[in-house]
Amino acid sequence: MDLQAVREVGRAVSAAHHFVYFVPEVAEEAAEFGVADRAPAYFATRSAAMGAVPWQVTLATFYNFSPRAVESMTGVWDAASPERWQAARFAAVGRSMRRVGVDLTADQIAEARSLIDPVVAGADYAGKPLAAANASVELPSEPLVALWQQVTVVREWRGDAHLVVLADNRLGPCDCNVLQTATGRTPTGMTRATRQWNDDEWAAATARRAARGWLDEDGAVTDEGRAVRERIETETDEHCAALWEPIGDAGARRLASLLAPVGEAFTAAGTYGRLG
Repeated sequence: MDLQAVREVGRAVSAAHHFVYFVPEVAEEAAEFGVADRAPAYFATRSAAMGAVPWQVTLATFYNFSPRAVESMTGVWDAASPERWQAARFAAVGRSMRRVGVDLTADQIAEARSLIDPVVAGADYAGKPLAAANASVELPSEPLVALWQQVTVVREWRGDAHLVVLADNRLGPCDCNVLQTATGRTPTGMTRATRQWNDDEWAAATARRAARGWLDEDGAVTDEGRAVRERIETETDEHCAALWEPIGDAGARRLASLLAPVGEAFTAAGTYGRLG
C-alpha cells in the first residue's frame, strides 16, 4: 500500500466519523436517559459497543483521558443498557446527518459499502478492542447510518493501532496530549477541558517532553518534536497499511472521495466553529 493513500483514507474516515462527538443530537438523546452531562454521555455512547464495562476498561481503551474524566461515566449503565446507548448513538447520527443535509445517493452509499465492507470483514482485530467491539454491533437499518457504523469500525481500528505506536514511543496518556496541542493538532483549551489532566500533571508531562528535546523550556514544540509527531503518524499509517489491502490504493482513494461529503456537510454547518 502507498502510505499516502493510507493517510488520505484515514483522514476521510476521521472526518466522516468524528462529528458524533460535537453534535447536539447526542446530548439530546442522552437527556432521554436522564444523563445531562456531556462527559458521561460521550463515554457511554462510545463505550456501548463493548457492553457494560467498568469505567477502568474505557480508560484503558480510550488512553488519553485522565482517570477522573472517565470515572464520570459511573452509573451510565444503570441509566440505560449499552444496547439502548448504542441505539441512541445511531439515532443521533441519523438525525444530525439529516439536519446538516448529508447528501449521498443510494448508489454512492452502495459503492462506499462495497469498498468498506471487505475492509471490515478482512481486518485483523487482535489487539484492537474498540474496533472489534464496533465490528460486532448489528448494523442499523438506515443505509447512511449503517455506512457510518462501518466507518466507525475502521476509525477505531486506526485509533487502536495509534495507541500501540504511542506506547512504543513512550508517550503516555497525558504526554501525548501535550505534544498534540503543542503541534497545533488540537486546541489546547478543548483538550484540557475534556481530558481533565490537572495543572501539576500537565506541567510534569511538559517537563518530560522538554527533557527529551521535543519541547523548549516554554513548552513550545521544537523541530525535533514536530519530527517525532510526524514519525508517530507515519508509523500509524504503516500499521494501517494491511487494513486497506483488500481494496488497494485505488479503492482507498475512491472511498475517501465518497466519504468526503459527510465531513464537508458538518463543517459547512458550523459544527466545529467553537473548538478553539
